[in-house]
Amino acid sequence: MPDTEAVETDQAAREASGAHPYGRYLEEFEVGAVYKHWPAKTVTEADDHLFCLITMNHHPLHLNDVYAAQSQQRRNVVVGPLVYSLALGMSVSDISGKAIANLATEELKHPAPVFHGDTLFCETEVLDVRPSQSKPDRGTVRVHTRVLNQDGLLVAEFKRLVLVPRKTPGEETPGADGNVE
Repeated sequence: MPDTEAVETDQAAREASGAHPYGRYLEEFEVGAVYKHWPAKTVTEADDHLFCLITMNHHPLHLNDVYAAQSQQRRNVVVGPLVYSLALGMSVSDISGKAIANLATEELKHPAPVFHGDTLFCETEVLDVRPSQSKPDRGTVRVHTRVLNQDGLLVAEFKRLVLVPRKTPGEETPGADGNVE
């Protein structure tokens, strides 16, 4: 059995050692900042099929080459919830890595299809930062995530509201207009 006392599991201590910070505190978000998430992800046929089967979405457009060949896209389309899930996951280390909770997802759109073999790139813009009025140890961040394929085509986008802790509870934090609230 491994010696768990020798393994540093505290996130703050690991970051103090020089590790890449995972997520951000409320004070570290700035309205208008855009985070380009890394790494990108190439969506394989296996990814799509496994996700469809796990979620019990057996629509033939995602799983059946013959059916898909007769569709308007003429080939399999990656299931939308997989695209959303990948984008959400790709944004965690920059956006919600320290989150207390993801409170809402809004305006989820899929303006263009994703196909097997497409590579997805994600970026997230900070829209609003608000300290909690009732709990000085936290606040909300509203963000807009965009998913682009290898050709720069927007294939998905959504906004979400994330509840994040404050690094220093009670300190002033700039609001959406840049003024301290």
